[in-house]
Amino acid sequence: MSDQTADVPDAQSATPPKRSVFQTLELDTRLLGMIGAFFVIAAGFHLYTGFSRAGFSVGMFTEGTFLTPRNLFNLSIQTASVAIMATGMVFIIVMRHIDLSVGALLCTCSAVMAMTQTSILPDLFNLPLGHPMIPWIAIFAGLLTGVIIGSFQGWLIGYQLIPAFIVTLGGFLIWRNVGWFMTDGATIGPLDPTFQLFGGISGTLGESWSWIIGGLASVAAVFLLFNARRTRVSHGFPVKPVGAEVVIGAIMVTAILGFIAVLNAYEVPVRVIERDFADYGCATAENCSASYGLPISVIVLLVVAIIMTVIAQRTRLGRYIFATGGNPDATKLTGVNTRLLTVKIFAIMGVLCAIAAIVASARQTYHTNDIGTLDELRVIAAAVIGGTALAGGIGTIYGAIIGALIMQSLQSGMAMVGVDAPYQNIVVGGVLVLAVWVDIQYRKKTGAK
Repeated sequence: MSDQTADVPDAQSATPPKRSVFQTLELDTRLLGMIGAFFVIAAGFHLYTGFSRAGFSVGMFTEGTFLTPRNLFNLSIQTASVAIMATGMVFIIVMRHIDLSVGALLCTCSAVMAMTQTSILPDLFNLPLGHPMIPWIAIFAGLLTGVIIGSFQGWLIGYQLIPAFIVTLGGFLIWRNVGWFMTDGATIGPLDPTFQLFGGISGTLGESWSWIIGGLASVAAVFLLFNARRTRVSHGFPVKPVGAEVVIGAIMVTAILGFIAVLNAYEVPVRVIERDFADYGCATAENCSASYGLPISVIVLLVVAIIMTVIAQRTRLGRYIFATGGNPDATKLTGVNTRLLTVKIFAIMGVLCAIAAIVASARQTYHTNDIGTLDELRVIAAAVIGGTALAGGIGTIYGAIIGALIMQSLQSGMAMVGVDAPYQNIVVGGVLVLAVWVDIQYRKKTGAK
């Protein structure tokens, strides 16, 4: 009798704890929260702009300007440069460092590429602006500049043991002024027409190619989703219900194709069609129409995001970065060269600053000496809002990109409703502090480190 009663607690303890829907589907609640925050911001500004135009009526839902194809197109190309750098800032912060020089380094790389296009190649090598080699030589020069400066700063931090805050604060003061002296403080441009294609408005895929890219991306997303399921099954790991996988796949495909549909809904203005109708495959301007579609700058961002995600999740370098951020002493004892690792992550950051400089200067079609101003703060804020822990060891690439989108949405929306720049910075600063506080409370509640 006593044996039977003793078995009851064991049977009860063997009962698995009840799991929530989010746990069953293995959904990242923090990611869902960030996506929800973006939609709240977007809907809020859309309703506000609609109310200012149509008053409290049905028109406030239809007359808003934030969720229009034109604004969402502009938002995507405005987000690209900060989001590109934010992916690298994840590695920096995960390793318990900080980089305050990214905006200044962007300026220097932009100055190098602008001078290469407009002065160095035409004057020294007799290559006129518009020569097919000019943009690629300029891009190579910018990437080389970024990796050299980034590696140098990483060497000072990793091998000379100067705190990253001090090294990059010095870079913040140095590199922008280096760019200023390179250009004598002048605006340089216009830049090469091919180079400008990386900036957005003059470099888009058009409707047909955008749908093709969207379709391929959808197929790839579904393949990766079910390939991950097959891998988990082969290793004996628990998997989500098949229905849940189908729902998640449907949501991903809907999001991808919906994004493409919105970009394709932004039509080229009539005045541009009348001027350049031949470029859009029309014999005459009459009855000719075209859509901008997917910007090349967004494709650059997506390629960077994929590469950085693969590095973070599938390579030894990524494992070392997160292990060092989680426990530097233990990682060093395992034989990892953490000093060289520091040089590598700052070199990666330098390359990403150069890529961001390509996108930012191409979008402006000129190099200006204020390019990238305050980007260091926007990049850090994007990474932190995206869930990167300042204590190190935790961070995601997709989180940083969504964080950059949230930051740019706030600034774009406030500018749209006429908020002055000082007030915009006040709001952004408040949102950054709030995001860190929410992150701390989330970790306390969930027991995450």
